[in-house]
Amino acid sequence: MVILGIDPGYAITGYGVISYEKNHFSVLDYGAITTKAHTPFEQRLLTLHQQLDAVITRFHPDVMAIEELFFQRNTTTAIGTAQARGVEILAAAKANIPVYEYTPMQIKQAVTGYGRADKNQVSSMVKMLLNLKEMPKPDDVTDALAIAICQAHTGINSAFEAVAGYQYGRYGKRE
Repeated sequence: MVILGIDPGYAITGYGVISYEKNHFSVLDYGAITTKAHTPFEQRLLTLHQQLDAVITRFHPDVMAIEELFFQRNTTTAIGTAQARGVEILAAAKANIPVYEYTPMQIKQAVTGYGRADKNQVSSMVKMLLNLKEMPKPDDVTDALAIAICQAHTGINSAFEAVAGYQYGRYGKRE
């Protein structure tokens, strides 16, 4: 199974493409899609879509896994990131790729065995599990690889399908 992991963002979107067969990981690609700060927002979203579409076209992932958003303070950043996340999910939908979403705690649990692991613990496990010589930079890329690992460990489970906000799926009935 080819898995595309996404750490959503509009300034930096981390992505990681892995293959997971018979409990064995292979790294196919990883990187960051970046947009410049003073570029009109709609152009940033277009760039994000085009570059993510190119990754999808190149690797034909079977599934996409993306982090659920959680913000405590900065609502402006949250709204922009949510819009970028929508563009990223749309790119998967256009390619007919099912999308699964995970909370940061679920990702940490799947990668380290501890849902409250810190960034260094997650990064070390990503490096070890994927047999990487060095830690990918920026952190968004390591996070995307962790999300892909989480998907591999979770498997195809309808409980983690991306849902329309908190109206359906895990938080209510899906119609």
